[in-house]
Amino acid sequence: MNLFNVYPLFNINPVKAQGSFLWDDKGEKYLDFYGGHAVISIGHNHPHYQAQLKNQLDKISFYSNSVQNELQTELAGKLGKLSGLEEYNLFLCNSGAEANENALKLASFHNGKNKVLYFSGSFHGRTSAAVSVTDNPKIVAPVNYDERFVKSEWNNIEQLEEVFEKQGNELSSVIIEGIQGVGGIMIPTVEFLTKIKELCEKYDAVLILDEVQSGYGRSGYFFAHQEFGIEADIITTAKGMGNGFPIGGVLIHPKFQASYGLLGTTFGGNHLACVAAIAVLDVMKDENIIENAQKMGEYIENEIKDFPHIKTIRRKGLMIGIELDRDCSEVRNSLLYHHHIFTGNSNDKAVLRILPALNIKKEETDLFINALKEVLENI
Repeated sequence: MNLFNVYPLFNINPVKAQGSFLWDDKGEKYLDFYGGHAVISIGHNHPHYQAQLKNQLDKISFYSNSVQNELQTELAGKLGKLSGLEEYNLFLCNSGAEANENALKLASFHNGKNKVLYFSGSFHGRTSAAVSVTDNPKIVAPVNYDERFVKSEWNNIEQLEEVFEKQGNELSSVIIEGIQGVGGIMIPTVEFLTKIKELCEKYDAVLILDEVQSGYGRSGYFFAHQEFGIEADIITTAKGMGNGFPIGGVLIHPKFQASYGLLGTTFGGNHLACVAAIAVLDVMKDENIIENAQKMGEYIENEIKDFPHIKTIRRKGLMIGIELDRDCSEVRNSLLYHHHIFTGNSNDKAVLRILPALNIKKEETDLFINALKEVLENI
């Protein structure tokens, strides 16, 4: 049997990782400035993270959600405290797409409506409803397409108001990323988010903040939308939540009523996943990870802002989009193959996406800065 060939793969086979570095099967060392799509939040194989997972393996790895699991309670408590959202409730699942599926379903259960508003440039996952609110026709199969999913332009308040005026009474929810990642590090304006919140309240629609990529300290705030003082009804998270261990979460405002069977999952919130997520929160707290994301992000921007071929830099914390005056693929390949640095791209072909571990150190950022300078100066 062969693998189903859906990924274009770089000819690199990482076999070891530590901190912000990877080593391939030939012994070559790489600087990881992409973290597997913002998944690596506290660095590869952080000692505390590694020790906690190994310790849990000696106890119990999994049992279903038909029994009590005190690790889920510990995770919910620590997440609530560090995020400042202690009054919210937590539903645990396995991925960002699954978190968004449950958020959309919960919203519809709550108000009995069936339409969803999403935005141009969005990416919310590849599963049924999640892909239906993703703005990429190439990955939306005919079975996923439905007129219940309504698209509006990003940061366009006038069009937003028109959609609500025409369909507001049918809208179950509005789903929006705290910062668009795949879309090219597109940051919503405070006016746009504020208007969405206002219209959701007016028309009894649920505001879902997808913080799968922009959450967990990535933006320099625990969740990106918190910078603007917006209260979401539902928040979804994943990626950096488990530092590589599959886990997702739905943070649910207390106005939503739970009932047995309303939501469910087989693997979500298993013992290993909870221990991984608890370890991440411990490190974030003990090592002031969010403050470091703010500091290092600002340092990178200041150092590279005058480099040739850079048109704009879109950044919050360590979620950075570098818009070039050309397709970024040549620059990305040069960084990878000549300087051994992993970076990312986006749906905007000109945008180089930078998502390093949130505890990245200055000497590691300097390796990237110096390499990028050399690459851009030699174009």
